[in-house]
Amino acid sequence: MTYRRARSADRLRGACATALAGVLCLGAPAAARDGARQTGPGDSGWTVTHGGPTAYVRLDPGDGSLTLAVRDGDRTLVAPSPLGVVTGDADLTRGLRLVDSAERRVRETYTTVVGKERDRTVDMAESRLTLEGAGGARIDLVVRAADDGVAYRYVLPGRADGGSDVLREASGFVLPDDAPARLSDYSVNYEQPYDATTAAGAPAGPYAYPALFRVGDAHVLLTEADVDGRYPASRLDHTAGGGSYGVTLADPAVPLPAEGSLATPWRTVIAGDLATVTGSTLVDDLAPPSRVADTSWIRPGAVAWSWLAGFGPAQRSLETQRRFVDYAAAHGWEYSLVDDGWNTTDWMPELMEYAERRGVRVLLWMHWTDLDTPAERTARLDQVEEWGAAGLKIDFMDSDSRARMEWYDAILRETADRELMVNFHGSTLPHGIQRTWPHVMTMEGVHGAEQGDVQADDMATLPYTRNVVGSMDFTPMGFQFGRRNNTEASELALSVVYESGFQNYAGSVEAYRSRPEVARFLEQVPTVWDESRLLAGAPGEEATFARRNGDRWFVGSIGAGGAGTRRVPLTFLGPGSWRVDTVRDGAAGLVRETRLTDRHDALTVPVPADGGFAALVCPAVPDRDSCDRPVDSVPAGTLSVTPERTDARPGATVGVEAEFTLDEAGPATDVTLDARTPDGWAVDGAGATADELTDGAALTASWRLTVPADAPSGTTEIPVTATYRDPSSAPGTPPLTAERAVRVFVAPEGTVYVSSLPFTAETNGWGPVERDTSNGEDGAGDGGPLRLGGTTYDKGLGVHARSEVAVALNGAYERFAAETGIDEEKPDRGSVVFEVLGDGEVLARSGTLGPADPPYAFDVDVRGVRQLTLRVTDAGDGIDSDHADWADARLRESGA
Repeated sequence: MTYRRARSADRLRGACATALAGVLCLGAPAAARDGARQTGPGDSGWTVTHGGPTAYVRLDPGDGSLTLAVRDGDRTLVAPSPLGVVTGDADLTRGLRLVDSAERRVRETYTTVVGKERDRTVDMAESRLTLEGAGGARIDLVVRAADDGVAYRYVLPGRADGGSDVLREASGFVLPDDAPARLSDYSVNYEQPYDATTAAGAPAGPYAYPALFRVGDAHVLLTEADVDGRYPASRLDHTAGGGSYGVTLADPAVPLPAEGSLATPWRTVIAGDLATVTGSTLVDDLAPPSRVADTSWIRPGAVAWSWLAGFGPAQRSLETQRRFVDYAAAHGWEYSLVDDGWNTTDWMPELMEYAERRGVRVLLWMHWTDLDTPAERTARLDQVEEWGAAGLKIDFMDSDSRARMEWYDAILRETADRELMVNFHGSTLPHGIQRTWPHVMTMEGVHGAEQGDVQADDMATLPYTRNVVGSMDFTPMGFQFGRRNNTEASELALSVVYESGFQNYAGSVEAYRSRPEVARFLEQVPTVWDESRLLAGAPGEEATFARRNGDRWFVGSIGAGGAGTRRVPLTFLGPGSWRVDTVRDGAAGLVRETRLTDRHDALTVPVPADGGFAALVCPAVPDRDSCDRPVDSVPAGTLSVTPERTDARPGATVGVEAEFTLDEAGPATDVTLDARTPDGWAVDGAGATADELTDGAALTASWRLTVPADAPSGTTEIPVTATYRDPSSAPGTPPLTAERAVRVFVAPEGTVYVSSLPFTAETNGWGPVERDTSNGEDGAGDGGPLRLGGTTYDKGLGVHARSEVAVALNGAYERFAAETGIDEEKPDRGSVVFEVLGDGEVLARSGTLGPADPPYAFDVDVRGVRQLTLRVTDAGDGIDSDHADWADARLRESGA
């Protein structure tokens, strides 16, 4: 099916009073005129229309109650639904009378930084009805109609005496009982999937915006717009057995201002065919204009996101983050995002400098509580601005309250002042926020790829629901993560089907490199669109979109269901000959096909079950065999050193080997490998050089390092550096470098560290015991630095309650010492008790230690002990977050 946003003349307004319970019958000529008008002389009903759905407002002459209905021609989309507000002083849901009315035309143009189309035109009819209730209480009802829907809001006067509160809205929406629906259970982070049901058949309970209903061959999407710190967001509440959905505020009471007036958010009905719904910009159109005068610093783009490739440990590893920066640089991606965990490290300025040299900017994750006071915002935002961060991913707001909306107002002002772009996770929905604050690149508010099990039908529902109202951070491309419920070509198509100013691609570097067609397409696809069109589909079944950037069209198609053939007419193209490069699923992986065609043809693609495809369409040019355009890339290589860490005594010799491999985007020229040693260390070996390395080629070198006889105890870093040039860079550009350090720990005479000894037994509550790193996650070697009380330790054990580590002493040692506590990778949870046992007898025990407690120091006599056991218990409250460190755990040899 192909969708068009045009409406035929026979569907212009014509309605009968009996269909709207008291609204007078309208003649077709009068109803077809734009604007707001009373339905008849002396009548108590009004229409507001502007070429699309019509709002019908009726004031009941009997009880003075208000209702609003939405109609399209002779079809009722939303039946008469209640209006009004109850405050602490007045019930403004009944006993109302009209005291004034005014009509106007709302005409605006604006340009967005991101979205389904950048240039917007607003043209709406507005009616403002001023009503009075018992005791002279006033309320204005403002109704707007556009070609893609209708919306209304209330305006309440302030109270100079401090006023009273809005206690509730009577607002609601009445849908036909049998209307098919796609609804998401309400949660404060909007991360529940969409279920297929009917308006009356949905279970009782709260539901999230946006909510989608089908009425005949039209669709109705319910949501809200222009929510800020004046008022909380809301949700839909449903009572089973009927098609009525009430509006419930997130707060039990909303204070009226002492001065001025309070305008509530817009209750918004987007209505029409699916092309109208998916193409609607009504939510943005209802929002206030941009509060950022100069938007030249706001730059959408592709983001390399490492979270699903290793979670917290990946965020704590400078080497891992450099790899993602390298991948972004090699493929022309603009950004790399470091998620939760980086704030326990001290290398962020180093990563920022590394990324800047490669033309990549860094985004940083923060918990909203890191920014919830003015002092915290000043300190932290000033710091990340000084480092050179491009923006923030802010997480876990998890509230629709007015207080949280006030926080959004504050953080948006302060990030805009510092030219920091924003991605909100654990957040509310976009309510037009990207028009008002254009540095908001995207928001989560979706059951996204992080869940690991998103069903294909839910993926095919989101373009008609959540993504309609603003950029959506689904985080696609996590091929290495979770359970795959769609095909690889369908996953690739999400880069087009889902609109997001930041596309946070969630693949691992290995996943991208093993899928060259994915990497190639993602190099080309932008995140900003001049034009978007729904070509075919239905909620839960299929979504095929064409989006234009400049003179190129990108087509993405996803689906749920059995295998078949998708046929997509190319009528959206202009005249002339066009090249189409299609990426689809093949028997042995992704397949790329290219062909010449024109707008009179159709694209026919075979798809497997739950499959899809992605395509790039460009004007045909002689002597060009694809639509690809050059990508600004920087050669990326991997430097490895062996060993990464080792122990040595004064006077000992350590062998070091290094290899630099050019991974991609080569060649690289003037390549050198070098090792730098501190004063007093002898080195045997001269490094290596190469005039050029092509992709896959390697340069190796080795050295023998001698520790000085008088070397102090502790860790010495031996930097190994690969230096190389990008031959396409401008003359005089400094060379690129990659650096790894060999960490040589010089142990003092007579001291042996437990992490250097073999274990005779070990148990651990989460993953293996880690030597010289924190516990990390459940894999071996995935811990970060050992950190307690702001101090980083080179040696020790990272464990997780309940844990026991045993080593054989055989009576050779006098004392055991260590600093112990909850590692800083768990800064807000966990509680443990440490015990030192000798031959099964408890020799020393700490008290209960939590993340806020200072390290507990052990200094224990172990003379005569044959087996030492280091035990950590959970303090009796379970093992959640019990990441414990035996930092600097060491033994003093007898007689030393």
